Amino acid sequence: MATLSSPKRNGSLTTAASARWEELNPEILALILVRIPAEERVGHVSLVCKSWLACVYGPYCWSEIDIQQWCRRQFRSADRVDSAVRKLIKRSRGAFRLLSAHKLGDAGFAFAANCGKYLKVLQIPMSEVTDKIVEKHAASLLHLTVLDITYCLKITSKGIEALGKNCKSLIHLRRNMPPPEWERPAQGNASRSNDIEAMAIANIMPGLQHLELGFGTFGDSGLDAILTECKALSHLDIRGCWNVRLEGDLEDRCTKLRFFNGPWIDDYGSSNDSDGEYPSTDSESD
Repeated sequence: MATLSSPKRNGSLTTAASARWEELNPEILALILVRIPAEERVGHVSLVCKSWLACVYGPYCWSEIDIQQWCRRQFRSADRVDSAVRKLIKRSRGAFRLLSAHKLGDAGFAFAANCGKYLKVLQIPMSEVTDKIVEKHAASLLHLTVLDITYCLKITSKGIEALGKNCKSLIHLRRNMPPPEWERPAQGNASRSNDIEAMAIANIMPGLQHLELGFGTFGDSGLDAILTECKALSHLDIRGCWNVRLEGDLEDRCTKLRFFNGPWIDDYGSSNDSDGEYPSTDSESD
């Protein structure tokens, strides 16, 4: 924070030099302040001077709303997360393009969807959003390209279908689920396959390029449908999907992808995928 503090008005700095900070174009100032975590931006940064306060409360600092660290630092209820999301979206004046929040609730999702006409990246792992709310508001997420619904246990194939039908620009889906137990079952002793979600993804999200389905319950039929219908797919991660056997030509088709993590790879959660990070909204075309 020392390097971003407002210049002190002492003998070595003139009033004119100090004024340059206060007169700095808010859009340029925001490019500096957005590098600071959201929690510090709202708290400490807004106290530096009036121009910084105005910038933090204006829309330029909130084109990307990322409060993941704040959400994870200590227990945050869905109500608290929803409240924080609503406040920051209001500051963005509806111009936000990225929302990243842990444990979002129905109210926060609905508010974000209704205000997010420019929203491209939505990362809401471990959220409590339900199918009912997703089905109701998915039509507002027309420009969504990246979606993370990892560990969102209240979203089922119904919610996925609603998102697929409305989010036609979606290219990156992260839908990892919690491991059913700490130790993987012996091969040939997995739980019964359930291909419903995989079929929904295959039939409704054909434009996907990057797909993560860790610990999904689908089997070879679901995987075959995804590989057949999602012709643009280049990255596929199905670690922990123990119902997948990769029989027939499935393994060959998977290994032809640019990046593939199969179901029986050890050390789930660690990856050498250099392209695993979410794309910045700055690099995407409007």
